[in-house]
Amino acid sequence: MDKEQIYKSLKGHLDLLPNEAVFEHALRSIVGEKIKDKGWIKANFSRLIHDIQAEAYRYYLSLEEPASAEALSNVFSELFPEKGTREDYVRILSSATQPLGRFYLGIIQGRKPRAGKAFEQSIYTLFNALEYPYTPQPIINGQPDFLLPSVKHYRVNAMDCIIFTVKRTLRERWRQIISEGTRGHMFFLATIDEDVAKRDLPEMLHNRIYLVMPEDLRASTYADQQNALSFEVFFRDYLDPAMLRWKHNSVIK
Repeated sequence: MDKEQIYKSLKGHLDLLPNEAVFEHALRSIVGEKIKDKGWIKANFSRLIHDIQAEAYRYYLSLEEPASAEALSNVFSELFPEKGTREDYVRILSSATQPLGRFYLGIIQGRKPRAGKAFEQSIYTLFNALEYPYTPQPIINGQPDFLLPSVKHYRVNAMDCIIFTVKRTLRERWRQIISEGTRGHMFFLATIDEDVAKRDLPEMLHNRIYLVMPEDLRASTYADQQNALSFEVFFRDYLDPAMLRWKHNSVIK
């Protein structure tokens, strides 16, 4: 078996739970039956976002080690001679250094997308539990994750809508909102990025872009930034007043 075959075989034997199963475990562990308690969810939104992700990551790591060990056992049990010497084992392992490195690098690199997925799934699940009206991922020049209350109302009165996008890390991707020319009064980006460049925040504010994040992150990293909001403040000062306005104007029931 050559190096590429060893790598493909290792990947083929790695059996990890899909993102959805890991997230569902974390949601049950952290929220449980309180998923029906809207007041509790809204009051604790920041902590829930943090705790669900932390539990999803912890649970994933608990599955990762035995799964990778089983993959190694399955593959190398086929490569090792039945009555091999110590030198045989060392020779085979030495020849597999490259595929082993690629295998473990793939595992490590896979953690970030899983963490990002847990963040996105948390927002969607908790928004749904709070029964906020929205159109998911509409095509409106750009493609935000949430358009509240609906794409139908956006086409009538875009300035009255809330555009809400979820990005675990931002880098320069927040500029897509500007370049895509999406209409709207304000734009909200939910994130847990601890390294948003301080020079970018005034430019975001100038372009009516607000960051929404867990309160502990806001307080520790962005406390002096006008356009950094906790989830709880976003609900209290922006989304819930909009809900009252939409109901008053018969936009929603």
